[in-house]
Amino acid sequence: MYDLLNPWDPRRWPGDAFYAELVRDAGAVLDVGCGTGLMLHWLREHGHVGRLVGIDPDRAALARARRRADVEWVEGTARSMEWKAEFDLATMNGHAFQCLVADDDVRASLAAVRAALCVGGRFVFETRHPQARAWEDWNPSNASDVTDVAGRSLRVWHEVEDVAGGVVSFSGTTAEPDGTVLRVDRTHLRFLDTVTLDAFLTETGFEIEARYGDWSRGPVTPTSQEIVTIARRP
Repeated sequence: MYDLLNPWDPRRWPGDAFYAELVRDAGAVLDVGCGTGLMLHWLREHGHVGRLVGIDPDRAALARARRRADVEWVEGTARSMEWKAEFDLATMNGHAFQCLVADDDVRASLAAVRAALCVGGRFVFETRHPQARAWEDWNPSNASDVTDVAGRSLRVWHEVEDVAGGVVSFSGTTAEPDGTVLRVDRTHLRFLDTVTLDAFLTETGFEIEARYGDWSRGPVTPTSQEIVTIARRP
């Protein structure tokens, strides 16, 4: 279900194409919050011969990622990483950075990513710009109808429960077409503005190499929906 709802394909999605351009040229890549490993699978399938490592705390997601044995898969969180100067590029795509909610978690995770990078290595990630208020579209009226790998028809929707202090708490429901609920998952995401985000990056020793407001590398504007950041370890 996760892969059906969150496909990774640079031919179809501008965000994936943005990352593909960067990761293809990096010798050693660390994907933080790799989920089911779709990006790293794609890299191997398209000829990447360097070191590829994915880390995620979700065991079920990693079990699916491990369908490929030619990538290193590690169970853990960003702040638990202990690599030292081993990667040319680290990524957090799919808005995974927003799962870092508390200030201490943001700081510890950024410090661990920085430590994992070689001098001159880059950390690339994106967050939804809070000014776009993306959570306002997370409601049952925008439900998605999908067919899973077993051929079952399912309906999936989100519903916001709370918005406070830049943190949005919401539920994700998977149900049968008649509305019979099969599963409910609850998530908290943090929406950081550029000023707060840059303060965290500077505090943890990163330099900001580039900042974009869209996947075409346009500037951040009053109508931007994304904050795309390339940070460098000096």
